[in-house]
Amino acid sequence: MRIISGEFKGRRIKAPKKLPVRPTTDMAKEALFNIINNNYYFDDLKVLDLFSGTGNISYEFASRGTNDITCVDQDFGCVKFINQTSEDFEMNLKVFKNDVYKFLEQYAQESDLIFADPPYDFSLDNFAKIPELVFANNLLTTHGVLIVEHSKYTKLNQLPYYSYGKSYGGNSFSFFKNNNQKE
Repeated sequence: MRIISGEFKGRRIKAPKKLPVRPTTDMAKEALFNIINNNYYFDDLKVLDLFSGTGNISYEFASRGTNDITCVDQDFGCVKFINQTSEDFEMNLKVFKNDVYKFLEQYAQESDLIFADPPYDFSLDNFAKIPELVFANNLLTTHGVLIVEHSKYTKLNQLPYYSYGKSYGGNSFSFFKNNNQKE
């Protein structure tokens, strides 16, 4: 994987093969960050990265100037890798080893952007728990957005707070916003 833009543009990050991850493809990541770039100033964002895996998405935010990034993953190897990479790049990421659902039930801080990249083979019920917990616990700022990455074969448009979706190859992103927000 590589960092697409910002301070660390072009830097490659090689994750250990034994990690249970499926990093977001560069093509999908670039398209996603183009959307985010059109709606937010990276310097001002507070980001929560759920199911962080290798930390791929968090590194991209940090490279573009985001300073307040929290990563959550329950795999010890992933957490260790993110901490080491964050230290190597001097990114100052806050990393938690925790079950994402338990974390969302206990976390009390609002974020401007929450990104979730759960396993693609999740059941629809497991996918649905993510926006359910985010919105029930008021974890987004007024104009915040939850972005859930999933397979193009998974459809989340029937879930509450769904706003729109984008697909790139086999990757899809579903955007969830407060129902009172304008597009």
